[in-house]
Amino acid sequence: MTFKLAIADVPFGGAKGGVKVDPRKLSKGELERVTRRYTMELIKKGFIGAAVDCLGPDMGTDEQVMTWIKDTYQQVKGEQDINAEGCCTGKYIRQGGIAGRTESTGLGVYYAIRELLNTKSFTDKCNDPVQGIAGKKFAFQGFGNVGYWAAKFVDQDGGIVTTIIERDCAIYKEAGFDIEHAKAYLRENGSFMGYDDCDEIEVTDPFLFMQKKVDYLVPAATEKSIHRMNAPLLQCKAIFEGANGPTTFAAEEILISRGIICAPDLLVNGGGVTCSYFEWLKNIDHVSPGKMTKKFDENSQIKLLNLMGYTEMDDAIHGAEEIDIVYSALDETMTQAVKANWKFATENNLSFRDACLVNAMNKIYNHYKECGISF
Repeated sequence: MTFKLAIADVPFGGAKGGVKVDPRKLSKGELERVTRRYTMELIKKGFIGAAVDCLGPDMGTDEQVMTWIKDTYQQVKGEQDINAEGCCTGKYIRQGGIAGRTESTGLGVYYAIRELLNTKSFTDKCNDPVQGIAGKKFAFQGFGNVGYWAAKFVDQDGGIVTTIIERDCAIYKEAGFDIEHAKAYLRENGSFMGYDDCDEIEVTDPFLFMQKKVDYLVPAATEKSIHRMNAPLLQCKAIFEGANGPTTFAAEEILISRGIICAPDLLVNGGGVTCSYFEWLKNIDHVSPGKMTKKFDENSQIKLLNLMGYTEMDDAIHGAEEIDIVYSALDETMTQAVKANWKFATENNLSFRDACLVNAMNKIYNHYKECGISF
C-alpha cells in the first residue's frame, strides 16, 4: 500500500488487515457484531483514527461495514476526536462518505487503460497498430465492484467486452456484452449460470475462458489467477491488473518472454485508495469538495457568457459537484502516475512492474534521506 500510494504521489501509507471470515455465510447481525468487535479491539490498542490509521474498504466489505466501523469509533472517541468521522473511508455518503468512492477502483483501472492505449510507445510494444480503446476486445476476470465498473467505463469508451469470468461460471459473446444487462442478471441470480445472452458458457472450469483470444485481459478478482500453468496459453496483447496480486512471479517471467506487457496492480488499481484519500480530506476538512466554490463557478460561467453576448442560459451551466471534483482529481492522479511510470520503464529499460517498484522505492528512500534518515 505504501508503494502503491508513493508512485501516485498520494501522501498516505498503509498495509492490509482484516478478519478471516466469509461474509456471505453470515447474517447481517452477525457481520455487524464481528465488525464492531474488530473495531473495538483496534480502539483499545490505539490502532485506529484519522491521525493514526484510516481504514479503507476491500474484499468482503461495503458501505454498511465501513459505516459500522465509523459509528463504533465515533461512539467511543467522538467527544475527544473532532475528526472521528475520518477514522475510515468507503462509508455511506450520508455518514461522511464521498461521491464516486464505490466505482473509484474500477474507474481508476479504466483511466489507466485509456492512458496507456493512447500512448504510442505502449501500443507499439503491444503490436497494436491502432491507439485507443474503441473497437478493442476485452476479457474481464471478476465482475464484482472493480470488474463491473472498469468494464462499464471501457464499454462506454467503445471497447468490446467479449469475455466475463466469474468464480463458478464464465460467459463469452463475440459481439460484446451489454454490461448493464449482464450485471443485472448476476445481481439477481448470484451467478451467470443459465445466462442465455451469450455465445458460449463454461461452468466446469470457468478459468479456461481466460485463454480466449482478446486484445486485452483485465484480472479483477483474486490473487494468483494468472500462474505458470495458464500464462503460456493466454492470447492477449497486454494485461491490466485490476486485482491485487493476480499474476505470480513465475507467470510474469513467462509473459515477459512472450512479449505480453503486464501493467501492474501497484499502479492500475490505485484508484480506490486514492479516492479514500479524497474522502479522508473531506472528513478532516469538514466540508464537501466543491461546496464552497460551486455557486461561484456557476456565476463566473454566466458572467463570461453575458460578456460574450449570450442572454439565454442553458440549464446545463452549473458549478462542479462533489462527484465532478472526485472524477477530475482521480483522472489527474491516475493519468499522471501512468505517464510517469511508463516513461520511467521505457527510459530505464525495465519491465513495467519493476519500474513501478523502483520508482516507489526511490521516492520513499529520498523522503527519508531529505529528513536526515537514510538506510
